[in-house]
Amino acid sequence: MPVIRTLATMAHDCRRTELFQGELLAALKIVQRGDLPLRDLIGAFAGEIGQTQFLPSSYIKYGVDFDGNGHVDLRHSVPDVLASTANLLHTSGFKMRRALRRGHREFRGDARVEQGDDLPQDDRLFCRIRLVGR
Repeated sequence: MPVIRTLATMAHDCRRTELFQGELLAALKIVQRGDLPLRDLIGAFAGEIGQTQFLPSSYIKYGVDFDGNGHVDLRHSVPDVLASTANLLHTSGFKMRRALRRGHREFRGDARVEQGDDLPQDDRLFCRIRLVGR
C-alpha cells in the first residue's frame, strides 16, 4: 500500500490523528532525505515500512545505513534492515543470551514458547527473537 496515502488517511481518521500526522511527516522526511523514492514507499495497512515493519518515525530514529551507500533502505538492503533492527533492540534495552521468562520486560509471547526445548534449534531461536519485538 502507498505509505503516504495510507498515513494521510489515518491522520484524518480522528482516532489517533496526532500519531499519524507525525508518521506522515516522518514518511515525507524519508523521501526528502533520499532514503527511498516515493515509488518505493510501500508498506502495510498502518504505514509500516520494510522487512521489519518500522513506522516512519522509527525508520528515522533507528535506521542505520550499514551498507554505506548513503541511504537507509529498509525495503531492499538486508544489511540496513539487520543493523536497524539491532539498533532498535539495543536502544530498547535488549540483552543477548538472557533467558526470556514470564515477568521479564521483554516477554510478550504465550507460555508455550517458554517450554520450547522440544522445538528444533532454529525454531527456538525464532521464538526468542519474536518475543522481544514490541
